[in-house]
Amino acid sequence: MSSVSYHISSLLEKMTSTDKDFRFMATNDLMLELQKDSIKLDEDSERKVVNMLLRLLEDKNGEVQNLAVKCLAPLVSKVKEPQVEVMVDILCTNMTSDKEQLRDISSMGLKAVIAELPLSASGEGWLAVPSVCKKITSQLIGALGKQEDVSVQLEALDILCDMLGSHFEGFILKSIFLCLFYCLFFTFIIQLTSSRMAVRKRSILALGQLVPCCSPALFSQLTEHLLKELAKNPQTSLMRTYIQCLAAVSRQGGHRVGEHLEKLIPMVVKFTSVEDDELREYCFQAFEAFIRRCPKEMSPHVATVTKLCLKFMTFDPNYNYDDNEEDEDSMDIEDGADEESDDEYSDDDDMSWKVRRSAIKCLEALICTRRDLLLSFYSSICPALLARFKEREENVKADVFAAFSTLLRQTRGGSSHHSLITVPVIVKALHKQLKEKSLKSRQGCFCLLTELAYTVPGALEEHIPVLIPGIVFSLTDKSTSSTMRIDALSFFHVLLISHHPQAFQPHMQTLLPAILTCVEDTFYKITSEALLVTQQLIKVMRPQGQTTTSLGFDPKPFIQEVFSVTMKRLKATDIDQEVKERAISCMGHMVCHLGDLLGTELQGVLGIFLDRLKNEITRLTAVKTLTLISASPLKIDMTSILPEALSVLGSFLRKNQRTLKLSTLACLTALVTHHAASIKPAALEPVLSEIPPLVDESDMHVSQVSITLLTCMAKACPSSLAKISSSVLSGVFKLVHSPLLQGGALLAILDFLQALVVSKAINLGYSQLLKSLMEPFQSSKSSADVLHRQSYHSVARCVAALSSASPKEMAGTVTSLIQQVCDSSFHSPESARVLSLLCLGEVGRSGGLAGSKEVQGVILEAFSSTNEEIKTAASCALGGMAVGSLNEFLPFMLKEISAQPRRQYLLLHSLKEVISACPASSLSPHVESIWALLFQHCESQEEGTRNLVAECLGKLTFVNPAQLLPRLKQQLKAGSPLTRSTVVTAVKFTIVDHPAPIDSLLKDSIGDFLKTLQDSDINVRRVALVMFNSAAHNKPSLVQGLLGTILPHLYKETQIRKDLIREVEMGPFKHTVDDGLDVRKAAFECMYTLLDSCLEGLDVLQFLDHVEEGLKDHYDIRMLTFLMLARLVSLCPAGVLQRLDRLVEPLKATCTTKVKAGSVKQEFEKQEELRRSAMRAVAALLAVPEVERSPSMAEFANQIRSNADMASIYQSVQGGEAGGLCPTESMDMS
Repeated sequence: MSSVSYHISSLLEKMTSTDKDFRFMATNDLMLELQKDSIKLDEDSERKVVNMLLRLLEDKNGEVQNLAVKCLAPLVSKVKEPQVEVMVDILCTNMTSDKEQLRDISSMGLKAVIAELPLSASGEGWLAVPSVCKKITSQLIGALGKQEDVSVQLEALDILCDMLGSHFEGFILKSIFLCLFYCLFFTFIIQLTSSRMAVRKRSILALGQLVPCCSPALFSQLTEHLLKELAKNPQTSLMRTYIQCLAAVSRQGGHRVGEHLEKLIPMVVKFTSVEDDELREYCFQAFEAFIRRCPKEMSPHVATVTKLCLKFMTFDPNYNYDDNEEDEDSMDIEDGADEESDDEYSDDDDMSWKVRRSAIKCLEALICTRRDLLLSFYSSICPALLARFKEREENVKADVFAAFSTLLRQTRGGSSHHSLITVPVIVKALHKQLKEKSLKSRQGCFCLLTELAYTVPGALEEHIPVLIPGIVFSLTDKSTSSTMRIDALSFFHVLLISHHPQAFQPHMQTLLPAILTCVEDTFYKITSEALLVTQQLIKVMRPQGQTTTSLGFDPKPFIQEVFSVTMKRLKATDIDQEVKERAISCMGHMVCHLGDLLGTELQGVLGIFLDRLKNEITRLTAVKTLTLISASPLKIDMTSILPEALSVLGSFLRKNQRTLKLSTLACLTALVTHHAASIKPAALEPVLSEIPPLVDESDMHVSQVSITLLTCMAKACPSSLAKISSSVLSGVFKLVHSPLLQGGALLAILDFLQALVVSKAINLGYSQLLKSLMEPFQSSKSSADVLHRQSYHSVARCVAALSSASPKEMAGTVTSLIQQVCDSSFHSPESARVLSLLCLGEVGRSGGLAGSKEVQGVILEAFSSTNEEIKTAASCALGGMAVGSLNEFLPFMLKEISAQPRRQYLLLHSLKEVISACPASSLSPHVESIWALLFQHCESQEEGTRNLVAECLGKLTFVNPAQLLPRLKQQLKAGSPLTRSTVVTAVKFTIVDHPAPIDSLLKDSIGDFLKTLQDSDINVRRVALVMFNSAAHNKPSLVQGLLGTILPHLYKETQIRKDLIREVEMGPFKHTVDDGLDVRKAAFECMYTLLDSCLEGLDVLQFLDHVEEGLKDHYDIRMLTFLMLARLVSLCPAGVLQRLDRLVEPLKATCTTKVKAGSVKQEFEKQEELRRSAMRAVAALLAVPEVERSPSMAEFANQIRSNADMASIYQSVQGGEAGGLCPTESMDMS
């Protein structure tokens, strides 16, 4: 016998002792042993332990019984399947015992066993689950048949609910024992007619757990049964049960209720007229479930439900609301006097508040799910909710506030509905309630007002005098809770940041004492929030840039009080981290805005900031605070801390914390810019030595900020750069030659080079800098090939920047560049000629080539080159020169476009550059000649040329939109499809992502351009879709009103057309060509864009029908629809759930399809990428909690778990690329 078996046997022996203490200690020791992972029981020991513990459940001592129950849970994972079945058998038998104590203890044991069974098919011991479940279910169904014993029924229902809801996927139970599933189902239905309410309620819960895995036929049967029973007009208690059941079925069954709503709604509406408060409550709960689960199908019934909600949200038959607000107080006193003498009625009997609450929750569900009806809600629901702000019941009032906040939140997305919000009425209804005794009401007021301030910024300005007493009351009232104070401070902070400072200045005397009291509060969260508010109040005392009391407000009386309270928190070291940071920031703002009024206290504060700068915990906040102070318009004297602060800041540049590094660079830039006179060159050395390593392409933003700092140094203290010039410049030149350089980093380098030349900060002059920039391009061909095309453009801009900073050198530089372009000998590599052309273009852009006739010849010669790079560079150069000298180069360019058909494409590129970069006033005189020329080439057979012409036309339209846009519209009538496609493409280029004068004209005419979606030519329809996509992405407002007419044509283009599919013979092989593929891709791209920009205008279910078709289409379209599906899951999960069963099949087909063995490598790669994209969509779906209620989806999820190949793809998508798209709880992959 092993040592474990021997030890267990000795414990079992003690458990049979007559002494209860022996039995207790032995059972306790056994529990400790079973909790060890290392314990392994042989078959005999398993049997003995199980039998002993089951016997101890009947022990006379309650403590021993409880310990025996606790042993069952760890025992489940230590014994094999037969012993688990024995445990379940005995426990279920005990459930029907006559002894109440044994029933209770066995019920606890059964729940403990169920809780320990594996949760998924991948869990250890899963094989035991089916038979165990079967045993539990069959025995508990028998227990439910014991009508005479209600307590047995309740326990049995409780355990079944627990098992079905928390621990097992319904589809597994259904597939394991189908007959028991139906038996369970009908048992629960029978229990709905029980005479005991508790049994009925638990039956509803259990039935709800089974609903998700019902077949459609069984679901319909359940719904029909409920309708049939309700039609019999049963007694009120049964009515309540059936209506409650309907609500539960709707919540769990989701979209499947939708097809039965036509019969259900009239029935539920009818029962709202029955004089029973609980029944009405359940009716509105059912309405709420219908609205949340089937918003689309509820559309015909929205008006009916809204009307009922508005009627019953005021249902308070036992209370008389006096319309005269002034008499409210006296009415309350009279009611209070009569209360005691009224024996017939008590508030405890009043259930009408539940009706009101459920009606309001139903309205909130409507507001949440039907944003498209927002306009009508403001005319119907909004006034009714405002009127209910006077609600007497605290819980109902909280729901009124929550519903109104939801209405405001739904409005926040766009400004079109802001005019509907009646701010004065809202404030009038709320301001008195801010002084109510009820904390819940006040909190609701503050939450609602906060939402209002976010939704309509600045709208509360004229009401601030009315709101401030309420805020102060909540901050100073002794009965106010901590949460209440935090809510009041939070709202006041939102109020301060969303309104003008002048609105608060007259109330400073009232506000400040209350806020400062909160700063001194013992609870750190209140202190932290109060410091944030104090920081904003400091800005109110003297807004940025206001150095006098010109606006009639003098901050001096308040400074000392604010300073002393904040200083106390700033000095404290034994406080919460958040309070420390807020105190530093608050005092920083005080120094920044009021530093000139602090007198002798200022230097002490700066000293504390220096200490906080040296502290690792507070250093980041201290750096940001010093940045703020150094940039203050008050020119704060920081001489006392500058040398040491610069040394500490220099050390931060070595740290690996990027945020700290960037904040430090910003701080140093502010110090050098504003306090250069106070900084000695020696003090900058610790900083300068750390900058060169930061100028590196591995982090472009850090490089940009570092170079900006160097530029400031070159301007403010040029002598300091001499020591590090070589190391810094080598890094700068590497950046210039990097393919990653663009945008802000490039502009920073241009400023830096110009500052170097102007300030003569280093020994290198103009010519040496120029040589260093261009040298890599002058070398042999092999090394020049390494340079990326982007670096040519970067260097060209740098050369132009240097030339503009040294006007005297410009002429010589231009001559040298022209010579290099003309020199086609071996000594001047092509890379040098390309660069020289680009440099000429950038120099010309600034007007440096005006009057140079020689350049035109050089450009024409370059167009004749055999090298494509040189020709392209010449095209860019000509465009740049024309931007700088329009009247000189534009006529030459237009003449060449007409005269040189072979160079047309290059010259059109130059023209595009001119139209894009020149202001409208300069182009106006040339519009007619350019317009005529472009229309001569709009029917070119080359699509690339047509696209260039279209871009030029679109951008030229900006010069005079009122005149040119109608002319573009006129061209739609042209007979040639090529002209129409060019015109439609041109319109695409008039739609930009920022406000433009053309927008109003476009809105009026875009409908005419979009009519080309019905064009007979497939290419015209394709470019029309591309143009529509651009409008939906950049200016959704242009097309939102037209979606009703556009979407049918858009959806039509997503369909596969067999007449556009043809077979092409390629030698012995036949290849299928789909001419409609590009149009379909363009249509699906439009659909994807609409999800982000015009979701409100889409019928999601109709949209999903076409997504479903796309999931079976060509590779490119499937990739796009997988993305769309993942996006739809996050935007409107309810709609996706309604179509889930139809969407699963194509996803499953993609994930399980394998490529034929003899296929080429590309086929394998494409299929693998398809599977990964499909799995991303699956991961997004599984992140929705309700998804696995669908039998088909749950089955697919289980298939993924059990298939190693699919499981590995799922894990890589979930953990890596999807960024945790689906929580691990949704699919256990252990």
